[in-house]
Amino acid sequence: MRLRHLAVMLLLTVSACSARHEHAVARPPAGRRTGRTVTPTPTPAPPHPRRMVFHGARDSGMVALTFDADMTHGMWRSLDAGRIKSSYDRRIVATLDSTRTPATIFATGMWIRRYPAVTKALAADPLLEFANHSYEHSAFTAPCYGLPVLPAHDRTADVLHAGRILRDHVPAPTPYFRFPGGCHDQAAVRAVLAAGVTPVQWDVISGDAFGHDPRAITRTVVKEAKGGSIVVMHLNGAPTAPETHAALPGIITGLRARGLRLVKVSELLTAH
Repeated sequence: MRLRHLAVMLLLTVSACSARHEHAVARPPAGRRTGRTVTPTPTPAPPHPRRMVFHGARDSGMVALTFDADMTHGMWRSLDAGRIKSSYDRRIVATLDSTRTPATIFATGMWIRRYPAVTKALAADPLLEFANHSYEHSAFTAPCYGLPVLPAHDRTADVLHAGRILRDHVPAPTPYFRFPGGCHDQAAVRAVLAAGVTPVQWDVISGDAFGHDPRAITRTVVKEAKGGSIVVMHLNGAPTAPETHAALPGIITGLRARGLRLVKVSELLTAH
């Protein structure tokens, strides 16, 4: 498990993704501060979050598939330089749509600014919901797999900043947050709660980060998921998560064959 966890987090240090602009992209601001028309209506979370969440109710029979959409300044530069093709693997969403599978996307503010048209299209998909993954994917505590560390006094402001970008592009974002790298301490958790959102982690690591065997990724998720599980995967595609799209059909089929119902995080966490 620790090896898979490390592999997942290595995703965070790679400064790669796409120079081919599938959609119009904005230039990154200087510094941290600066078809379908159905609008999704996720179930609201409790208005006063008090704790971090790793999974939902074990007797719910539900599982939430989540996809992190990472972006850093280094990744943005790599996209501009054309070192790889894209930081968005559209095949993942195509599979979710074709199988009628709900999912939750944890997007950084910079990813949204890089892909505003993609974000708008995904936000209109009733199967999908969006949540906050920080602005530029800096760590909220150290060490964190080589990520630059956000100063403690900037943590709440970073969550709020990313939240504003999210609301500018997504009509109904969920009040959830995922720590970059999954790295946190109690002070970091308090900083996120102070922004009025609930930190949501995971209890199943898919192993899609740098995973080149889609069958192994599928086996891991189907074996380890249980009622209430939250599965972490990635939306970025190659080279950092090259086989997520190939593993996903088997994951969906395998979990449903076990009698588990796939839902958004918002439904999982509000189930009684």
